[in-house]
Amino acid sequence: MTTESAPGRPAEPARIRLVLADDESLTRGAVSALLGLEPDLVVVGEAATGDDAIARVQQHHPDVAVLDVEMPGRDGSEVAQWIAANHPSTRCIILTRHARPGVLRRALVAGATGFVTKSAPASVLADVIRRVHGGGRYVDPELAMTALMTEECPLTGRELEVLRAVDGSGTAADIARRVHLSPGTVRNYLSSAMQKLGVGTRLEAVERARDSGWL
Repeated sequence: MTTESAPGRPAEPARIRLVLADDESLTRGAVSALLGLEPDLVVVGEAATGDDAIARVQQHHPDVAVLDVEMPGRDGSEVAQWIAANHPSTRCIILTRHARPGVLRRALVAGATGFVTKSAPASVLADVIRRVHGGGRYVDPELAMTALMTEECPLTGRELEVLRAVDGSGTAADIARRVHLSPGTVRNYLSSAMQKLGVGTRLEAVERARDSGWL
């Protein structure tokens, strides 16, 4: 696809249109400014929350969405999953400082085709955008190696189901209602999961399992 040009001049190639989502305004502004220096890239929309990112994608129909993982409302993986289902022509890149194997797994399962850490140079991000826009994929090599070496999940399906139902303030009875088990059975599953993961609380168990990509 090319843009119109003056008579006698060659048409200029269309620029890759981007939506950039990050709840940290300084980070978002810096990344936007750096990408704006690339002659073939243009940021057409910015967002500070997951819901805003979806709205910008609906508004601008970008070629690529660059998404932070941790944002208010829907996180980057949830936004990527929504985009994959509703705007499949928009490719998604996860840009984050939380380079944990679990984060990588969730993002790739959600439909993201690129994963870049915030410590990477802007030139690397620009190259990844071009690669993803062209139909390729990219995962930070060091993170990919770490993910491959991550231990297998020691938890049973029921233990994982119970951990997914844990929230910050809910009791065992609250969890039991969500998973249709008795409170005593829920306590047993939570105790077993905490023992296997070597943690002292149910919230620590959830965090460990999520970071490892098991939830």
